[in-house]
Amino acid sequence: MTPAQQQRYARHIRLPQIGESGQQAILDASALIVGVGGLGSPAAMYLAAAGIGKLVLCDYDIVETSNLQRQIIHNQASVGDNKVDSGRQTLASLNPDCEVEVIGYQLEGVELRQVIDSVDIVLDCSDNYPTRFEVNRCCVETATPLVTGAAIRLEGQIMNYQPAVNSACYQCLYTEAYGNEESCELEGVLGPVVGVIGTMQALQTLLLLAGLGEELVNRLLLFDALSMEWQGVSLPKNPNCPACGNP
Repeated sequence: MTPAQQQRYARHIRLPQIGESGQQAILDASALIVGVGGLGSPAAMYLAAAGIGKLVLCDYDIVETSNLQRQIIHNQASVGDNKVDSGRQTLASLNPDCEVEVIGYQLEGVELRQVIDSVDIVLDCSDNYPTRFEVNRCCVETATPLVTGAAIRLEGQIMNYQPAVNSACYQCLYTEAYGNEESCELEGVLGPVVGVIGTMQALQTLLLLAGLGEELVNRLLLFDALSMEWQGVSLPKNPNCPACGNP
């Protein structure tokens, strides 16, 4: 770690739980962020600020005016640009030492699996079940840790998959038959709610990279913004899960 890095990340290094070894692990790490919207915006910004070595941003969408109410990585001048390009510009200004790779189309199939296999951790910040299921399945197949979040209206949730401890995965919670998918476009969402969940995803990612973060193993955290309350729900591994269960 260079003297400049020691100064920049001094507040992390002073934490006994992180220290120089934990910060070095963050500097050496790479992460894939699937979705550069309401969740991916704060997640990417906090990870870049924290010094993560490389971020891979994946999103095929463009910035629209209606995004600006919550997708804080973008600004008015970004409207009409690809979200990944807008995100890369913001992250470059935030921390030029963070390498940012962008994928401006929908990853799927073999290519998605290859990209996931090339990083240390994945953040699912997408907004639809098919993407979440496929990302989860690829993480299980490649034994790649996954931090997944969701938010809508005044509610949010976060969980992670940790292959090192054979934890429950996303499909232990939801099956592919899960229907009646809701969207922020149809239901609405209060801007800071996605900020809370996206920031929590970044927090969990940093803890996991630093060798911590075991507290969310086999647990689902639910956030109610109206009551300002968190609820932890036990999520045991499903032996019949189509993604991580016994064959």
